[in-house]
Formats: sequence, C-alpha cells, structure tokens
Amino acid sequence: MRSIKCVIVGDGAVGKTSLLISYTTNTFPQDYIPTVFDNYSTTIALPDPNSRDSEPQVFKLNLWDTAGQEEYDRLRPLSYPQTDIFLICFSVNEPNSFENVHDKWFPEIKHNTNFENLDLYHQSGRLPILLIGTKADLRDDDHERDRLQESNSDFVSQQQIQELVNKLGLMGYVECSAATQAGVREVFEKAVDCVVFEPDRFAKESLQQKQDVQDSEQKPKPRQVSKKSHTATQPESSMKSPKAKRSIKRKCTIL
Repeated sequence: MRSIKCVIVGDGAVGKTSLLISYTTNTFPQDYIPTVFDNYSTTIALPDPNSRDSEPQVFKLNLWDTAGQEEYDRLRPLSYPQTDIFLICFSVNEPNSFENVHDKWFPEIKHNTNFENLDLYHQSGRLPILLIGTKADLRDDDHERDRLQESNSDFVSQQQIQELVNKLGLMGYVECSAATQAGVREVFEKAVDCVVFEPDRFAKESLQQKQDVQDSEQKPKPRQVSKKSHTATQPESSMKSPKAKRSIKRKCTIL
C-alpha cells in the first residue's frame, strides 16, 4: 500500500484541525485548542481517472497538522521533509489569512523544499500544493456578512482565489466546511489525485507536446513562389521628358 504524506499549514484558527477531525472522525470539534503538532492516519480508495476500467486503489494517508502561530515558525518546517503534498488553508471570511498564503505560507514552503526540482514542476509549472478555503458555510451566514461589512471587509472572492492559484502555480483549489462536511472528502481525494494521478497526466501531455513539435519540424515546408512585380511598364512615349513633348508640338512640315 502506497503511503502519502500530507502536511496542512495556514494561519492559526482558520480551521486546519477541525478539517482533519471532520474528515477522520465525521465529527466537528466545538472547542478551539491551538495545535502544536499532531498526526492523523487513515486510508482512502480512489480509482485511476486515467483508466476507464480501473479498480479503486487503496492508499495510506498520513496527515500532519501544524501550528500557525509565529512562535512555531522555526519548529514547523521540521515536519516538511519528504512531504508529498501541502495543503495551505485560509478562511474564506478572513481576508488576512488569504493574504498570508502569498506573503507567508507559500514562501515558507518553497524555502524549505526542493519542489522546483521535481519532474512535475518542469512538465507543468505546477507545485504539489493545494489551496484550501475553510469555513465555506459562513458565506451564507447573514450575521457574518454584516460583521464583515461593518469592518469594511468582505469574503474572499472566487476570482481572487483563482488568480492566486495561477500566479503561484498551485495544483488547484478546494473549498470546504468542517461544520457541514461539505467538500471535506473532496479535499483529500484531490490531494491524493495530485500526488498519484496528476503527474502521469502532465507527463503524457508534455510528451504529446514534444511529439507535436517534432512532427511539425519534420514536415517539408512549402516552397515559396516569388511573386513577379506587377508594376506596369510605361510606354516609351510616356517616358519622354516634357521638353521633348514640347518640341514635338512645335514641329511642322512644309510641302
């Protein structure tokens, strides 16, 4: 059974631990207890999306929960080695946590990993990092909407999210709610897909692109037929100088 290491990072209180507990136990924790480090282990079965008749493959998913507080900035990267995929979490109702994806979490991961040396990056320009929006149920909460408006703020928009995914070269985005469990399973199915199946798709696409380039280079180029000048040749009489014309007009014959 293949084992996959998945590390979850993000600001404190965005719901990282709640997401993991909701997924592994189907329950939602009511009390907030800041995490230092914690590990969860579970299994997940997924069919190969690249094969029509594929039987589901079973994977062991090792989930590493981390602390988002600044006092753990030096300790947290110790959990990063040999990680297969990172989940960067932010809360859809906390724009500051979304800004820190770009300002803090993505740079920290890049600094402490060698992901840019992976074939995945060279083939697709993507890094094994998923962006996760938590607390999605609050988008429909009138009280939360009023609170944000009072502070001259708003929910993080889908356009902002997609622009960041493209800018940073992430594998994608999944939005979820640990409270309602909406999208929770999709988070980890997408994570496994990114590790196991996506690289094969990118490799095939990259190979096909190279083959297309080679085929186009080998095709004989059509001969370019030089176009003849279509400039009309002026009659000899019209090329005479004005003086010659005047002299012709003055000429007469005496019989």
